[in-house]
Amino acid sequence: MERLATCHCGQLRLACLGEPAKVSLCHCFDCQRRTGSLFSVAAFFARSQTRLIAGTAQSYTRPSASGFAVSFHFCPECGSSLWWEPERMPHLIGVAAGAFADPGFPMPEQAVWSDDAHPWLALPAEIAAHARNPVKAAPSD
Repeated sequence: MERLATCHCGQLRLACLGEPAKVSLCHCFDCQRRTGSLFSVAAFFARSQTRLIAGTAQSYTRPSASGFAVSFHFCPECGSSLWWEPERMPHLIGVAAGAFADPGFPMPEQAVWSDDAHPWLALPAEIAAHARNPVKAAPSD
């Protein structure tokens, strides 16, 4: 399956193959400011599953709340943030789930930075909530 993510004006298009490795919702204040909404929803795909098929992007790099840099790629025409590269997970590309414009897109499996969530926002019980980023177990030898 190939999914197409596009910016608002259509100038920038990213193809994503297969299913996302993870779909995550983030309540952090940086994501709130970036999206102008209460949270961001990212579909994470393996780098090898994504390819730019049209357009030219501009980028902005900033530190994230977890201490790792994130480079955001957006359309210079309409300003839509389409994908990002998290230094914390260099093998993955985060794609704005809304850019797929697909109501059948998979629901987020987790919500991170829930400490920053608006208290009146209720999410489905199936979405695991984490106060910050979940701590990953160290690989066993």
